[in-house]
Amino acid sequence: MPKTSSKKDKGSGKKDGDDKKNSGPPTAALFNKVKITPLGKKKDNKNHSSRFRVSQDRELQKLPLLKDAGSGVEREELFLQKLRQCCTIFDFAVDPLSDLKWKEIKRAALNELVDFVTHQRGVITEAIYPEAVHMFARNLFRTLPPPTNPHGAEYDPEEDEPTLEAAWPHLQLVYEFFLRFLESPDFTPSTAKRSIDQQFVIQLLELFDSEDPRERDLLKTTLHRIYGKFLGLRAYIRKQINNIFFQVLYESERHNGIAELLEILGSIINGFALPLKEEHKQFLQRVLLPLHKVKSMSVYHPQLAYCVVQFLEKDSTLTDIVIKGLLKFWPKTHSPKEVMFLNELEEILDVIEPHEFRKIMRPLFQQLARCVSSPHFQVAERALYFWNNDYIMTLISDNADVILPIMFGALYKNSKSHWNKTIHGLIYNALKLFMEMNQGLFDECTVRYKDERQRERAKIKEREEAWTALEQAAIANAEKIKAQLPSGNNQYTTAIDNEDLDGADPETLAETIKALPEKGETGDVEPVEAAVQRDLTRRKSFLPVDFETRRALIQHQQHKVDPST
Repeated sequence: MPKTSSKKDKGSGKKDGDDKKNSGPPTAALFNKVKITPLGKKKDNKNHSSRFRVSQDRELQKLPLLKDAGSGVEREELFLQKLRQCCTIFDFAVDPLSDLKWKEIKRAALNELVDFVTHQRGVITEAIYPEAVHMFARNLFRTLPPPTNPHGAEYDPEEDEPTLEAAWPHLQLVYEFFLRFLESPDFTPSTAKRSIDQQFVIQLLELFDSEDPRERDLLKTTLHRIYGKFLGLRAYIRKQINNIFFQVLYESERHNGIAELLEILGSIINGFALPLKEEHKQFLQRVLLPLHKVKSMSVYHPQLAYCVVQFLEKDSTLTDIVIKGLLKFWPKTHSPKEVMFLNELEEILDVIEPHEFRKIMRPLFQQLARCVSSPHFQVAERALYFWNNDYIMTLISDNADVILPIMFGALYKNSKSHWNKTIHGLIYNALKLFMEMNQGLFDECTVRYKDERQRERAKIKEREEAWTALEQAAIANAEKIKAQLPSGNNQYTTAIDNEDLDGADPETLAETIKALPEKGETGDVEPVEAAVQRDLTRRKSFLPVDFETRRALIQHQQHKVDPST
């Protein structure tokens, strides 16, 4: 990155020796100048903008208007001069009030270029193509700043304020000029492909990670125009978009432009020819379905659901893969995400074919039964709204003999036990519809459900009785063993603590040794039960005492106190 020239740098005449002389530990005044940002405090959006390679020579001269130029070579030369003039980069982040006069000259030139390309014909000559692409790349291709909150909560477009680019007054005009340039009737892709190549596409895709939603929206339109104009770049663009998705899935789990890229892919999928290529089916299975597991899925879920539905409208045989993929990534503990899955599931069922529905109805309605039983009322409510969809009710009616037994238990149980009254009304409505479909099957499911409940109660009662019997047997066995314990063996313990012997005099130790029973004798010792009942706070446990070991320990302690003995 080239250094920007400044008056301070030119006027400073310090030598290397002066730098060494002034080098040393930082002073207190220097520390006071350092601004410390508290942890968790969000940076100011105004200061969090891209850093451009500011041009050294920024003094611009106002050129004549294009409409006043003559036709042919003179107008083309003036057009090229204005394009080169617009390649000058100004500073909007560090010092936004600098070079205001020259910034206005560039803004006026860009406005004139946009208007000229939009309303004039025959102005885009062969010499214009490389200069126009270079001007676009010089102004826009840059290193994006790091994310403002890379590991925090996901971005909420309704509550969070987006980070905006400080240089947007010029960037917007550059985007608009390039779009008019691509959409012009004079534009010929065969001439432009020498400038708009694969490297250009890679740099353009890198800009989709910008945090400014205005830039991402214009990038979306620009990339879509390039995809439509350049047939040779289509496969490469899809491949690079896939690479971005793979990076999100298996590396970073974040990217600001996923929604815009999916929106582009939605229109691309809509134009796929039939039968679908294996490459496109793999894209659905390996990219679109795994994107449902990303934490920030709520940011791009509408576009993702649209892409999935587009695939099913193209090829209904993919229904089994899609439904099983959704069930595989179905959230277990994230209720808002579960509601989004239910929304997408209803969109899929709206376009599903009846013969494909029969293949997946069992696992599908098993999951719906779990959703109906969810304690989160929004999940249960969204699942029960399926019974308000006419086409879904037609599919359920044609397969009621399979679906009703799966759903009946969850519906009947939660009609009485769910805490939310709104859920009760929706469940009663679903049960009423099932009853009207097939009264005989409904009565059969009712009897079967009651029999299952009785068997469950009997099994619970039997389990409780078994545990009660086991507990009583354990108590009786413990009392029997206690009664059979012999008196005066090694299962007794003395009331002597090892800690009490520390620091004792030799006479006390001798008396203690004499008081211990000889080998084979019992002596007056305290039973284990009595020792446990004593309030001894220093002993952590009561173990059977080996009197020979205790005698040896006390003799060793006596010898340590009185070495002469």
